[in-house]
Amino acid sequence: MIRYRRPKQDDAFINRLIDSQLVPLSHLSPAQLEAVRKDIPKRLGRGITLIACHRYEDNPLGFVHFILHGDLLYIDMLAVAPESQRKRWGNLLMAHAEKFAASRGCTRSKVMVDAGNASGLSFYRKLGYIAVRYHAQSQCHELERTL
Repeated sequence: MIRYRRPKQDDAFINRLIDSQLVPLSHLSPAQLEAVRKDIPKRLGRGITLIACHRYEDNPLGFVHFILHGDLLYIDMLAVAPESQRKRWGNLLMAHAEKFAASRGCTRSKVMVDAGNASGLSFYRKLGYIAVRYHAQSQCHELERTL
């Protein structure tokens, strides 16, 4: 099932997933990564975070954090615990985020994927995202799709 984030229950898990699944793929310096870690609570407060879990009371298996900006759905972070990967949780999280955004007038979606994240690029391409540009400074691919 997919539910909204419950900070007291979910944030420790979200931070562990960020550290284990997203940070290793980043090309940021240690100082930049520390600044990003400190900013995570603010980021989570600015957007919407959906949690994947078996039952409502269960601990999370994965999460997607996104921001709506006009007609744009911006996927800020998506991560699924290693033992829950390849079980369609990422697809389910993305489907819920895209449906939520479309119901609020979004017509397109964007995500940034680190250059070294081949599985992430493959995942988003299978969902219909197309690479629109490469940002050399941040070493990220920008992908978009129409909702």
